[in-house]
Amino acid sequence: MIRHAALAAGMLALAACSGPSDRSGAPAIDPAGYTVEVVAEGLSYPWDIAFLPGGDILVTERSGALRLIRNGVLQDGSVSGVPEVFFEGQGGLFEVEPAPDYPASRIVYLTYAHGDADENATALHRARFDGERLVEGETIFTAAPPRDTDAHYGGRMAFLPDGTFLLTLGDGFEYREQAQLRSNHLGTIVRLNADGSPPADNPFFDEGGLAAHVYSYGHRNVQGIAFDARRGIIWSHEHGPQGGDELNRIEAGANYGWPIVTEGVDYNGARISPFTDHQAEGFTAPVLGWTPSIAPSGLMAYQGGLFEAWTGDLFVTALAGTALHRIELDASGEVVGESRILLEGRPRLRQVAEGPDGALWVLTDEAEGRVLRLTPAR
Repeated sequence: MIRHAALAAGMLALAACSGPSDRSGAPAIDPAGYTVEVVAEGLSYPWDIAFLPGGDILVTERSGALRLIRNGVLQDGSVSGVPEVFFEGQGGLFEVEPAPDYPASRIVYLTYAHGDADENATALHRARFDGERLVEGETIFTAAPPRDTDAHYGGRMAFLPDGTFLLTLGDGFEYREQAQLRSNHLGTIVRLNADGSPPADNPFFDEGGLAAHVYSYGHRNVQGIAFDARRGIIWSHEHGPQGGDELNRIEAGANYGWPIVTEGVDYNGARISPFTDHQAEGFTAPVLGWTPSIAPSGLMAYQGGLFEAWTGDLFVTALAGTALHRIELDASGEVVGESRILLEGRPRLRQVAEGPDGALWVLTDEAEGRVLRLTPAR
Protein backbone atom coordinates (compact mmCIF):
# COMPACT_ATOMS: atom_id res chain seq x y z
CA MET A 1 0.00 0.00 0.00
CA ILE A 2 1.12 3.57 -0.77
CA ARG A 3 0.86 6.11 2.07
CA HIS A 4 0.34 9.82 1.43
CA ALA A 5 2.41 12.68 2.79
CA ALA A 6 -0.27 15.33 3.23
CA LEU A 7 -3.82 15.28 4.50
CA ALA A 8 -4.98 17.88 2.01
CA ALA A 9 -4.31 15.89 -1.18
CA GLY A 10 -7.93 15.68 -2.25
CA MET A 11 -8.65 19.34 -1.53
CA LEU A 12 -5.58 20.49 -3.44
CA ALA A 13 -6.44 18.32 -6.41
CA LEU A 14 -9.99 19.64 -6.50
CA ALA A 15 -8.73 23.20 -6.22
CA ALA A 16 -6.72 22.60 -9.39
CA CYS A 17 -9.99 22.15 -11.26
CA SER A 18 -11.49 25.48 -10.19
CA GLY A 19 -10.73 29.11 -10.81
CA PRO A 20 -11.18 31.56 -13.67
CA SER A 21 -13.25 30.16 -16.51
CA ASP A 22 -11.38 31.68 -19.46
CA ARG A 23 -8.36 29.37 -19.68
CA SER A 24 -7.81 29.25 -23.44
CA GLY A 25 -7.24 31.82 -26.13
CA ALA A 26 -9.07 29.63 -28.66
CA PRO A 27 -11.89 31.49 -30.45
CA ALA A 28 -15.52 30.75 -29.61
CA ILE A 29 -17.68 28.98 -32.18
CA ASP A 30 -20.73 31.02 -33.21
CA PRO A 31 -23.68 29.70 -31.13
CA ALA A 32 -25.97 30.38 -34.07
CA GLY A 33 -24.52 27.26 -35.67
CA TYR A 34 -25.83 24.77 -33.14
CA THR A 35 -28.84 24.04 -30.92
CA VAL A 36 -28.61 22.78 -27.31
CA GLU A 37 -31.31 20.49 -25.91
CA VAL A 38 -31.55 19.43 -22.25
CA VAL A 39 -32.23 15.68 -22.34
CA ALA A 40 -32.03 15.03 -18.58
CA GLU A 41 -31.26 16.98 -15.43
CA GLY A 42 -30.98 16.49 -11.69
CA LEU A 43 -28.13 13.97 -11.94
CA SER A 44 -25.51 13.79 -9.17
CA TYR A 45 -22.23 14.72 -10.86
CA PRO A 46 -22.74 12.68 -14.05
CA TRP A 47 -19.43 11.24 -15.22
CA ASP A 48 -20.00 9.11 -18.32
CA ILE A 49 -22.62 8.15 -20.90
CA ALA A 50 -23.07 5.05 -23.07
CA PHE A 51 -25.47 4.43 -25.95
CA LEU A 52 -26.89 0.92 -26.25
CA PRO A 53 -28.43 -0.78 -29.29
CA GLY A 54 -32.18 -0.27 -29.22
CA GLY A 55 -31.97 3.28 -27.90
CA ASP A 56 -31.32 2.90 -24.16
CA ILE A 57 -28.72 5.25 -22.65
CA LEU A 58 -26.73 4.60 -19.47
CA VAL A 59 -25.28 7.45 -17.41
CA THR A 60 -23.00 7.10 -14.39
CA GLU A 61 -23.26 9.38 -11.38
CA ARG A 62 -19.99 9.78 -9.53
CA SER A 63 -21.87 9.35 -6.26
CA GLY A 64 -22.34 5.69 -7.20
CA ALA A 65 -25.56 5.28 -9.19
CA LEU A 66 -26.05 4.03 -12.74
CA ARG A 67 -29.01 5.76 -14.37
CA LEU A 68 -31.09 4.78 -17.38
CA ILE A 69 -32.55 7.07 -20.04
CA ARG A 70 -35.25 5.19 -21.97
CA ASN A 71 -37.33 6.65 -24.78
CA GLY A 72 -35.72 9.99 -24.05
CA VAL A 73 -36.81 10.04 -20.39
CA LEU A 74 -34.58 9.68 -17.32
CA GLN A 75 -36.03 6.77 -15.36
CA ASP A 76 -36.71 7.01 -11.63
CA GLY A 77 -34.31 5.18 -9.35
CA SER A 78 -31.10 3.56 -10.50
CA VAL A 79 -29.93 0.33 -12.12
CA SER A 80 -29.17 -2.27 -9.45
CA GLY A 81 -26.08 -4.47 -9.38
CA VAL A 82 -23.48 -1.68 -9.36
CA PRO A 83 -20.50 -2.44 -7.09
CA GLU A 84 -20.02 -0.39 -3.94
CA VAL A 85 -17.87 2.64 -4.71
CA PHE A 86 -15.55 4.82 -2.65
CA PHE A 87 -17.22 8.22 -3.07
CA GLU A 88 -14.88 10.75 -1.56
CA GLY A 89 -12.77 13.55 -3.03
CA GLN A 90 -12.44 12.68 -6.72
CA GLY A 91 -13.41 9.04 -6.11
CA GLY A 92 -16.68 7.41 -7.13
CA LEU A 93 -18.29 5.67 -10.08
CA PHE A 94 -16.59 6.60 -13.34
CA GLU A 95 -17.00 5.09 -16.79
CA VAL A 96 -19.63 2.81 -18.31
CA GLU A 97 -18.73 1.14 -21.60
CA PRO A 98 -20.60 -1.56 -23.56
CA ALA A 99 -18.43 -4.41 -24.82
CA PRO A 100 -17.78 -4.48 -28.58
CA ASP A 101 -19.97 -7.61 -28.79
CA TYR A 102 -22.73 -6.07 -26.64
CA PRO A 103 -25.63 -6.99 -28.96
CA ALA A 104 -24.85 -10.67 -28.32
CA SER A 105 -23.25 -10.61 -24.86
CA ARG A 106 -25.06 -7.70 -23.15
CA ILE A 107 -21.79 -7.10 -21.28
CA VAL A 108 -20.95 -3.66 -19.90
CA TYR A 109 -17.80 -2.50 -18.11
CA LEU A 110 -17.72 -0.06 -15.21
CA THR A 111 -14.72 1.69 -13.69
CA TYR A 112 -14.85 2.95 -10.13
CA ALA A 113 -12.88 3.83 -7.00
CA HIS A 114 -12.73 0.69 -4.86
CA GLY A 115 -11.91 0.49 -1.16
CA ASP A 116 -11.89 3.05 1.63
CA ALA A 117 -9.94 6.08 2.82
CA ASP A 118 -7.04 3.95 4.02
CA GLU A 119 -6.72 1.69 0.96
CA ASN A 120 -8.34 2.46 -2.39
CA ALA A 121 -7.64 2.07 -6.10
CA THR A 122 -9.23 2.25 -9.53
CA ALA A 123 -11.09 -0.98 -10.31
CA LEU A 124 -12.81 -2.49 -13.34
CA HIS A 125 -16.14 -4.34 -13.07
CA ARG A 126 -17.81 -6.46 -15.75
CA ALA A 127 -21.50 -7.42 -15.72
CA ARG A 128 -24.43 -8.27 -17.98
CA PHE A 129 -27.22 -5.71 -18.38
CA ASP A 130 -30.57 -7.46 -18.67
CA GLY A 131 -32.42 -4.28 -19.52
CA GLU A 132 -33.27 -3.42 -15.92
CA ARG A 133 -30.30 -4.39 -13.74
CA LEU A 134 -26.70 -5.61 -13.80
CA VAL A 135 -26.30 -9.33 -13.19
CA GLU A 136 -23.43 -11.84 -13.03
CA GLY A 137 -21.06 -9.04 -12.08
CA GLU A 138 -17.40 -9.45 -11.17
CA THR A 139 -14.49 -7.10 -10.61
CA ILE A 140 -11.83 -8.29 -13.04
CA PHE A 141 -8.98 -5.81 -12.46
CA THR A 142 -7.84 -3.58 -9.60
CA ALA A 143 -4.90 -1.20 -9.91
CA ALA A 144 -1.99 -1.86 -7.57
CA PRO A 145 -0.74 -0.91 -5.14
CA PRO A 146 -3.63 0.67 -3.20
CA ARG A 147 -3.13 4.17 -1.87
CA ASP A 148 -4.68 6.36 0.83
CA THR A 149 -5.47 9.46 -1.25
CA ASP A 150 -8.78 10.35 -2.90
CA ALA A 151 -7.50 12.01 -6.08
CA HIS A 152 -6.18 11.17 -9.57
CA TYR A 153 -7.89 7.90 -10.45
CA GLY A 154 -7.99 8.09 -14.24
CA GLY A 155 -10.80 5.64 -14.95
CA ARG A 156 -11.36 6.17 -18.69
CA MET A 157 -11.52 3.29 -21.19
CA ALA A 158 -11.06 2.83 -24.93
CA PHE A 159 -11.60 -0.36 -26.92
CA LEU A 160 -9.12 -1.18 -29.70
CA PRO A 161 -9.81 -3.00 -32.99
CA ASP A 162 -8.11 -6.21 -31.76
CA GLY A 163 -10.65 -6.64 -28.94
CA THR A 164 -8.34 -5.44 -26.16
CA PHE A 165 -8.93 -2.18 -24.35
CA LEU A 166 -7.02 0.57 -22.59
CA LEU A 167 -7.71 1.78 -19.05
CA THR A 168 -6.23 5.00 -17.68
CA LEU A 169 -4.85 5.09 -14.12
CA GLY A 170 -3.84 8.24 -12.22
CA ASP A 171 -0.76 8.81 -10.10
CA GLY A 172 -2.68 9.18 -6.82
CA PHE A 173 -1.62 12.86 -6.56
CA GLU A 174 0.92 12.37 -3.77
CA TYR A 175 2.94 9.68 -5.54
CA ARG A 176 3.98 11.35 -8.75
CA GLU A 177 7.47 9.80 -8.75
CA GLN A 178 5.82 6.37 -9.01
CA ALA A 179 4.62 7.29 -12.51
CA GLN A 180 8.18 6.64 -13.74
CA LEU A 181 8.12 3.04 -12.47
CA ARG A 182 6.62 0.22 -14.52
CA SER A 183 6.53 -2.01 -11.44
CA ASN A 184 3.25 -0.42 -10.32
CA HIS A 185 0.13 0.95 -12.00
CA LEU A 186 0.32 4.53 -10.73
CA GLY A 187 0.45 7.03 -13.58
CA THR A 188 0.02 4.45 -16.33
CA ILE A 189 -2.31 3.42 -19.13
CA VAL A 190 -2.83 -0.35 -19.02
CA ARG A 191 -3.97 -2.62 -21.83
CA LEU A 192 -6.21 -5.54 -20.95
CA ASN A 193 -8.00 -8.47 -22.50
CA ALA A 194 -11.77 -8.74 -22.14
CA ASP A 195 -11.33 -10.73 -18.91
CA GLY A 196 -8.94 -8.19 -17.35
CA SER A 197 -5.75 -10.16 -18.01
CA PRO A 198 -2.70 -8.61 -19.73
CA PRO A 199 -2.23 -9.43 -23.44
CA ALA A 200 0.98 -11.31 -24.18
CA ASP A 201 2.05 -8.65 -26.72
CA ASN A 202 1.98 -5.79 -24.22
CA PRO A 203 5.27 -3.86 -24.39
CA PHE A 204 6.47 -4.90 -20.91
CA PHE A 205 4.77 -8.28 -20.64
CA ASP A 206 8.10 -10.11 -20.34
CA GLU A 207 9.02 -8.06 -17.26
CA GLY A 208 6.20 -9.86 -15.46
CA GLY A 209 4.29 -8.72 -12.40
CA LEU A 210 2.38 -5.46 -12.61
CA ALA A 211 4.50 -4.30 -15.56
CA ALA A 212 2.79 -6.90 -17.75
CA HIS A 213 -0.34 -4.71 -17.84
CA VAL A 214 1.42 -1.43 -18.68
CA TYR A 215 0.98 0.05 -22.17
CA SER A 216 2.42 3.52 -21.48
CA TYR A 217 3.61 5.37 -18.39
CA GLY A 218 4.84 8.72 -17.09
CA HIS A 219 1.27 10.08 -16.87
CA ARG A 220 -0.29 12.28 -14.20
CA ASN A 221 -4.08 11.92 -14.40
CA VAL A 222 -5.48 10.80 -17.75
CA GLN A 223 -9.20 11.59 -17.82
CA GLY A 224 -9.72 11.30 -21.55
CA ILE A 225 -8.79 8.57 -24.03
CA ALA A 226 -10.16 7.74 -27.47
CA PHE A 227 -9.30 5.55 -30.44
CA ASP A 228 -9.38 7.51 -33.69
CA ALA A 229 -10.61 4.89 -36.14
CA ARG A 230 -10.17 7.23 -39.10
CA ARG A 231 -6.40 7.54 -38.53
CA GLY A 232 -5.63 4.52 -36.34
CA ILE A 233 -4.36 6.80 -33.55
CA ILE A 234 -4.87 6.52 -29.79
CA TRP A 235 -5.39 9.97 -28.27
CA SER A 236 -5.39 10.90 -24.59
CA HIS A 237 -5.23 14.00 -22.48
CA GLU A 238 -4.16 14.52 -18.91
CA HIS A 239 -4.27 17.12 -16.18
CA GLY A 240 -1.11 19.03 -15.42
CA PRO A 241 -0.73 20.74 -12.05
CA GLN A 242 -0.87 24.54 -12.51
CA GLY A 243 -0.44 24.50 -16.26
CA GLY A 244 0.94 21.68 -18.32
CA ASP A 245 -2.30 19.99 -19.40
CA GLU A 246 -1.44 17.73 -22.34
CA LEU A 247 -3.00 16.18 -25.42
CA ASN A 248 -0.94 13.09 -26.25
CA ARG A 249 -0.65 10.57 -29.04
CA ILE A 250 -0.28 7.25 -27.22
CA GLU A 251 2.27 4.70 -28.42
CA ALA A 252 3.02 1.29 -26.91
CA GLY A 253 5.90 1.42 -24.44
CA ALA A 254 6.29 5.19 -24.48
CA ASN A 255 7.16 7.30 -21.43
CA TYR A 256 5.29 10.64 -21.32
CA GLY A 257 7.62 12.25 -18.81
CA TRP A 258 5.63 13.03 -15.67
CA PRO A 259 6.98 14.30 -13.31
CA ILE A 260 10.49 14.61 -14.80
CA VAL A 261 9.30 16.79 -17.70
CA THR A 262 6.34 19.16 -17.35
CA GLU A 263 5.21 22.63 -18.37
CA GLY A 264 3.30 22.99 -15.08
CA VAL A 265 4.30 24.24 -11.64
CA ASP A 266 3.25 22.99 -8.22
CA TYR A 267 0.33 24.46 -6.29
CA ASN A 268 2.70 26.39 -4.02
CA GLY A 269 4.32 27.98 -7.08
CA ALA A 270 7.49 25.86 -6.91
CA ARG A 271 9.00 24.28 -10.02
CA ILE A 272 8.31 20.55 -10.20
CA SER A 273 11.15 19.98 -12.64
CA PRO A 274 13.64 22.16 -14.52
CA PHE A 275 12.90 20.18 -17.69
CA THR A 276 10.16 21.20 -20.11
CA ASP A 277 11.50 19.82 -23.39
CA HIS A 278 10.32 16.20 -23.71
CA GLN A 279 12.29 15.55 -26.87
CA ALA A 280 15.60 16.61 -25.34
CA GLU A 281 15.11 14.24 -22.42
CA GLY A 282 14.04 11.29 -24.57
CA PHE A 283 10.41 11.35 -23.49
CA THR A 284 7.36 11.52 -25.76
CA ALA A 285 6.19 15.11 -26.14
CA PRO A 286 2.54 16.20 -26.15
CA VAL A 287 1.00 17.31 -29.42
CA LEU A 288 -0.83 20.16 -27.68
CA GLY A 289 -0.61 21.76 -24.25
CA TRP A 290 -2.73 24.14 -22.17
CA THR A 291 -1.18 26.64 -19.76
CA PRO A 292 -3.00 27.88 -17.71
CA SER A 293 -4.81 24.60 -17.15
CA ILE A 294 -8.24 24.01 -18.63
CA ALA A 295 -8.57 20.75 -16.60
CA PRO A 296 -9.51 18.47 -19.54
CA SER A 297 -12.05 15.87 -18.46
CA GLY A 298 -13.48 13.99 -21.44
CA LEU A 299 -12.31 13.19 -24.97
CA MET A 300 -14.04 12.06 -28.15
CA ALA A 301 -12.83 11.47 -31.71
CA TYR A 302 -15.81 12.56 -33.81
CA GLN A 303 -16.60 10.18 -36.67
CA GLY A 304 -20.16 11.28 -37.43
CA GLY A 305 -21.49 13.33 -40.28
CA LEU A 306 -24.20 15.41 -38.62
CA PHE A 307 -21.64 18.19 -38.06
CA GLU A 308 -20.00 17.62 -41.43
CA ALA A 309 -17.28 20.26 -41.04
CA TRP A 310 -16.17 18.65 -37.76
CA THR A 311 -15.85 15.05 -38.93
CA GLY A 312 -12.47 13.64 -37.90
CA ASP A 313 -11.81 16.25 -35.21
CA LEU A 314 -11.31 15.76 -31.46
CA PHE A 315 -13.59 17.21 -28.80
CA VAL A 316 -12.44 17.88 -25.23
CA THR A 317 -14.60 18.89 -22.26
CA ALA A 318 -13.01 21.15 -19.65
CA LEU A 319 -13.68 21.65 -15.95
CA ALA A 320 -11.67 24.81 -15.29
CA GLY A 321 -11.97 25.96 -18.87
CA THR A 322 -15.78 25.46 -18.73
CA ALA A 323 -15.99 24.92 -22.48
CA LEU A 324 -16.17 22.23 -25.12
CA HIS A 325 -12.95 22.43 -27.14
CA ARG A 326 -12.82 21.39 -30.80
CA ILE A 327 -9.31 20.28 -31.82
CA GLU A 328 -9.05 20.44 -35.60
CA LEU A 329 -6.80 17.79 -37.16
CA ASP A 330 -5.44 17.28 -40.64
CA ALA A 331 -5.44 13.89 -42.39
CA SER A 332 -2.24 12.77 -40.66
CA GLY A 333 -3.37 13.79 -37.18
CA GLU A 334 -1.49 17.09 -36.90
CA VAL A 335 -3.26 19.77 -34.87
CA VAL A 336 -4.17 22.66 -37.18
CA GLY A 337 -6.64 24.62 -35.07
CA GLU A 338 -8.62 24.93 -31.84
CA SER A 339 -11.96 26.56 -31.07
CA ARG A 340 -14.50 26.46 -28.24
CA ILE A 341 -18.21 25.93 -27.76
CA LEU A 342 -19.32 28.05 -24.81
CA LEU A 343 -22.56 26.80 -23.27
CA GLU A 344 -24.99 29.07 -21.45
CA GLY A 345 -23.96 29.68 -17.85
CA ARG A 346 -20.47 28.28 -18.54
CA PRO A 347 -20.89 25.10 -16.44
CA ARG A 348 -18.02 22.73 -15.70
CA LEU A 349 -18.14 20.02 -18.37
CA ARG A 350 -17.30 16.39 -17.59
CA GLN A 351 -17.74 14.31 -20.74
CA VAL A 352 -18.52 14.49 -24.45
CA ALA A 353 -19.76 11.59 -26.59
CA GLU A 354 -21.03 11.01 -30.10
CA GLY A 355 -24.62 9.83 -30.25
CA PRO A 356 -25.85 7.22 -32.74
CA ASP A 357 -27.22 10.02 -34.93
CA GLY A 358 -23.98 12.02 -34.88
CA ALA A 359 -25.17 14.56 -32.30
CA LEU A 360 -22.75 15.74 -29.59
CA TRP A 361 -23.81 14.73 -26.08
CA VAL A 362 -22.28 16.62 -23.15
CA LEU A 363 -22.44 16.01 -19.39
CA THR A 364 -22.19 18.92 -16.96
CA ASP A 365 -20.18 18.41 -13.76
CA GLU A 366 -22.69 19.66 -11.18
CA ALA A 367 -24.55 18.43 -8.10
CA GLU A 368 -27.67 18.85 -10.28
CA GLY A 369 -25.96 17.77 -13.47
CA ARG A 370 -27.46 17.73 -16.93
CA VAL A 371 -27.28 15.68 -20.11
CA LEU A 372 -27.13 18.02 -23.11
CA ARG A 373 -27.52 17.22 -26.81
CA LEU A 374 -26.01 19.47 -29.46
CA THR A 375 -27.25 19.42 -33.06
CA PRO A 376 -26.73 21.77 -36.01
CA ALA A 377 -29.04 24.76 -36.01
CA ARG A 378 -31.95 24.37 -38.35
